[in-house]
Amino acid sequence: MVTIALYNLKGGVGKTASCVNFAYLAAQDGYKTLLWDIDPQGSASFYYQSKPKHKGGIKKLIEKDADLEEAIMATDYENLDIIPADLSAKSFDVILEEMKSSKKRLKSILQPLNKVYDFVFIDCPPGFSVLSENIFNAADIVLMPVIPTTLSIRTYNMVKDYFKEKNIELSKMMCFFTMADLRKNMHNEIMETLYKDKKFFENYIPYLSDVEKMGIHKAPIETYARSGYAAQCYRDLWTEIKEGVLE
Repeated sequence: MVTIALYNLKGGVGKTASCVNFAYLAAQDGYKTLLWDIDPQGSASFYYQSKPKHKGGIKKLIEKDADLEEAIMATDYENLDIIPADLSAKSFDVILEEMKSSKKRLKSILQPLNKVYDFVFIDCPPGFSVLSENIFNAADIVLMPVIPTTLSIRTYNMVKDYFKEKNIELSKMMCFFTMADLRKNMHNEIMETLYKDKKFFENYIPYLSDVEKMGIHKAPIETYARSGYAAQCYRDLWTEIKEGVLE
């Protein structure tokens, strides 16, 4: 089982859209896939039109002897399950702070799913916290979408510094460009510079309307615009990520 956390320190970078599309593509490839929506905004759950089975479920999921499988729901797509977001996730950090060995709690919760799923995608809330540190420790890959702007470079470096400070393996951190507009000189220059850092996948996601339309269709791009350029970009990027992760 490979656990991939979609994360960025800041919001509005295409994190959830990418998580939803990668999970769908993994499932379409025949991999048994789980998407765990931990972001209290619940956007990934919205795209998959899923609601949690029980209110306050997030607290129950991290308690001792909790059974994560009880919260798992099927989606309308073959091979793809989801744990929908719950508004109680906003108090997740408070709950974790009260627990011993909290930095490894998510990792131990996911352990029983090793023989059930090939991929687990985690849609993470932005920011640094006990929760984010838990996620970084639990994930095999921390996949970070980056908009090629000056502020995003600053954010990228802050995340790298956080990994070093918390002694988290920097090799877990992998990045890709999103909302890229190659008509802009700044985007071209920043992408060219950061590609040298060897942390970025070559394929990227341009700024395209088909991505924004996910909210209208409440579905992954492949289901309503498979022949479009955005869908092709996600397929190409997913192929590159998959080959990098499974090599």
